[in-house]
Amino acid sequence: MTMDDDNDASSVVSLPLHVVMFPVLDELQKTNLSEAQTLRAAFNKAEKENPGITQDLISGIIKSASTDVNITESLLRLAAYDCEEYTLTRPETEFKKLNHRARSLKQILSKIPDEIHDRAKFLQTIKDIASAIKDLLDSVNEVFKKHQAHQLLEHKKQMLEHQKKEFVKYSKSFSDTLKTYFKDGKSDNVFISANRLINQTNTILKTSKTIGQ
Repeated sequence: MTMDDDNDASSVVSLPLHVVMFPVLDELQKTNLSEAQTLRAAFNKAEKENPGITQDLISGIIKSASTDVNITESLLRLAAYDCEEYTLTRPETEFKKLNHRARSLKQILSKIPDEIHDRAKFLQTIKDIASAIKDLLDSVNEVFKKHQAHQLLEHKKQMLEHQKKEFVKYSKSFSDTLKTYFKDGKSDNVFISANRLINQTNTILKTSKTIGQ
């Protein structure tokens, strides 16, 4: 199996797809299984070929309905909810720890919209986020170290290394965005950066599902 094959074996990483669109299709599936499956495959393919298209579609629907909803903020709040697509169920201790720490980070990030305008609470949340990021990186290193000893396949090793580097990049970007926020007060940029960090966290979880197997 090549790296491309491994990527094709599962759906893409997209919070709007998995916490907004797919639950709607789950309801449709109760009355029209074939149609729901066709739409699910179509949305999955579209998101893979055009990352972000699901969020664009949802934003367009909200805009056309003249509904005053901030989709970026709403998605950030939804990150706290458990999603099967981004949950590790492997029995090994290192994977249980990784899943717990990833979940904790996402839950803390999802509180940002409620706390960003309360300086004292938000500063504490920032400290909690920094600690959760460190814990998650420690868990990724633990998974890598444990399974490297079990002849981790080269392409999976590269995938995990790449996702770790991307996570570090988005963590630094989030930190820079926070510094800018305290100067310009633009909370939307914080929401966008937090969503990117959540997306990368979910990517690590999906990649980890097949590590060492």
